[in-house]
Amino acid sequence: MLDQPDPRRGNPPPYPPPQAGEGKKVAGPPLDFQEHLARLEAAGLLTRIDRPINKDTELHPLVRWQFQGGLREEQRRAFLFTNVIDGEGRRYGTPVAIGALAASAQIYAIGMGRPVEQIGDAWMAAIANPISPTEVTSAPCQEVVVTADALRKPDGGLKLLPVPISTPGYDSAPYLTATLCITQDPETGIRNMGTYRGGLKAPDRLAVRMAARPGGAGGYLHWQKYRKLKKPMPIAIVVGAAPVVMFTGPQKLPIDCDEMAVAGGLAGAPIRVVKAATVDLAVPADAEFVIEGLIDPELLEPEGPFGESHGHVVVEGFNMSMQVTAITHKRAPVWTSILSEVTPSESSVMKRVAYEPRYLAYLRDTLAIKGVRRVALHEPLTNLRKVVFVQFAPGVPRTEIWRALQGAATLQADIGKYVIGVSEDIDPDNPDAVFWSLAYRANPAEDVHVIPYRSEGHGPKSGAPREESTLLIDATQKESYPPISLPKREYMERARAIWEELGLPALTPKQPWHGYSLGDWDAAWDTYAERAVAGQWEETGKETFDRRRGGLTPETPVKSVKDR
Repeated sequence: MLDQPDPRRGNPPPYPPPQAGEGKKVAGPPLDFQEHLARLEAAGLLTRIDRPINKDTELHPLVRWQFQGGLREEQRRAFLFTNVIDGEGRRYGTPVAIGALAASAQIYAIGMGRPVEQIGDAWMAAIANPISPTEVTSAPCQEVVVTADALRKPDGGLKLLPVPISTPGYDSAPYLTATLCITQDPETGIRNMGTYRGGLKAPDRLAVRMAARPGGAGGYLHWQKYRKLKKPMPIAIVVGAAPVVMFTGPQKLPIDCDEMAVAGGLAGAPIRVVKAATVDLAVPADAEFVIEGLIDPELLEPEGPFGESHGHVVVEGFNMSMQVTAITHKRAPVWTSILSEVTPSESSVMKRVAYEPRYLAYLRDTLAIKGVRRVALHEPLTNLRKVVFVQFAPGVPRTEIWRALQGAATLQADIGKYVIGVSEDIDPDNPDAVFWSLAYRANPAEDVHVIPYRSEGHGPKSGAPREESTLLIDATQKESYPPISLPKREYMERARAIWEELGLPALTPKQPWHGYSLGDWDAAWDTYAERAVAGQWEETGKETFDRRRGGLTPETPVKSVKDR
């Protein structure tokens, strides 16, 4: 089925990307996944691997090293594996892309067709101005249609797809990870698109996990309605659509929002859709693969273990059982997978670059809290949801700081277990600076507030279900302090130039890397410092000799007796 000559080795994609307008090429996001790969390669952000790679033991671990090996985010790349095999020696004719959606914010930005700094505004504009999809009657995603007996062959159906094992040594099966799962509300007809994992069970069966926790999956809410109706739930799992379509899956948009229309808003043009081959759903016409089927409304199937994004392997649990009714795909497709285990990962980058500006807009625009500079969701290991930093400008009233902390903790049910406010000189991406702020700017008796009755949220389910709580901490600067005890910026910059001139190891500075004022300073002390670097410190010594005082305890601040 899929052992076709590979046209992606230096040739254009088999289908030109669809464009808005009458045959005119317009700038904007790529509306075809293979066009996206071509743009990544042109930007030097795609690495081709042509040697044989075992999809079950080598593929994910190889790409995982760029997240676990100490590389900076801007050094990460998308990978395209063109010679994929498995442990039994089977060769798959379909290349596998991984890291191509969001290994870095820059890769995500190419998929959005705009600079990184414009991503947040683009999401807000698309949500406010959706563009409904347009339906077509034939589509690249249905050039090959596999149904009926072809799905059930011992070596057919899902077994022909180059689905990698994400966490070799722990995962129970190959898993679909870069998914766009389309379901429809049986009452309202509103479509939902979510990113849910799917574990291979048989050539024509998958086990699908949709989060059932508060703030979880829209598809799960649809399944609850089908369960009451005692009818199987139609589902279409899309793999390899245009990035702006795939990016909508992880977003937590209102349940009555048509996410395909939001994707159109991101694209600036309607997304082309086509009726699925065997279920009553519309799917992206230019997708690489679509796996169609029905989810049992009552019987759940053991699924897992699987390495999850909260940093633990989830053990076996009962989840949805999906009977596959069709697999459709392009004649020369590319399979795509994402890293979604311990963060940072492709999955967490995909959320972070969209969630952070959305939280900032909520606090700054919806709640009208002035002085909020940034919202940062902590990514390494904690996976964004548990720890949130809110950065404030100087002078924000304490009442507004607490209102912002509470707002950040309540926007989503599963985000904001710990919410920490910091001043704008503290970089939330530098944990040492955060700990420093907690150590010197937060009084636990006054600046810490615990709120009970929080959902357990995203995490391992090994123990009994339990409620959690929320911890709010105001670690902002509340009064003037002396400067940071590092050389002033101009001296550090001059020293760095010498460092680089000497060819010493590359530096990656983290704030604070130079001294700066925190309010408690006197102009006279600037004079003292200027004399010191000019070798004139004895002049200061003469002045201080004349200011000697008696009757004081050592370490008495000069400013406390200055005017006596």
